[in-house]
Amino acid sequence: MDSMIRIDTARLDDAAAIAALSGELGYALSEEQARANLSRMLASPLQRIFVVRDEQAHALAWLGVERRCSLESGESCEISGLVVGSQARRRGVGRALIAAAAQWARAQGFAKLRVRSNAARSESHRFYQSLGFAPVKTQHVYDLELGTEAREG
Repeated sequence: MDSMIRIDTARLDDAAAIAALSGELGYALSEEQARANLSRMLASPLQRIFVVRDEQAHALAWLGVERRCSLESGESCEISGLVVGSQARRRGVGRALIAAAAQWARAQGFAKLRVRSNAARSESHRFYQSLGFAPVKTQHVYDLELGTEAREG
């Protein structure tokens, strides 16, 4: 990774950059939505959002990592999102973010880190496998629309 780039914990004022970066991968996210999501996530001890900044402190990439718990498999640690902006790709930024997530996961007491990748993103599959991630499952994701009433809480 370029020595003029650093990894930090995200801040609320990163919301616009996070929304723009997410848009590069086709995730429609407004600055307001990013700010609201980021606010909740930054307040949670179960989640960490990292950003890579350039020498002018502009966010070039982001990664979310979180602790999860399910009845059938207990607690795990998973990367919930990773976006490297087009101008920062092929510079070691993604690798550095994965290393930061792995360090956070180890500090949380985990011996394994998981990531899910869209089946259509074959380049990301090669990237993760080059870092030692091994495919363990293929799945489908289904959504059920519940209407337009605002969620409480």
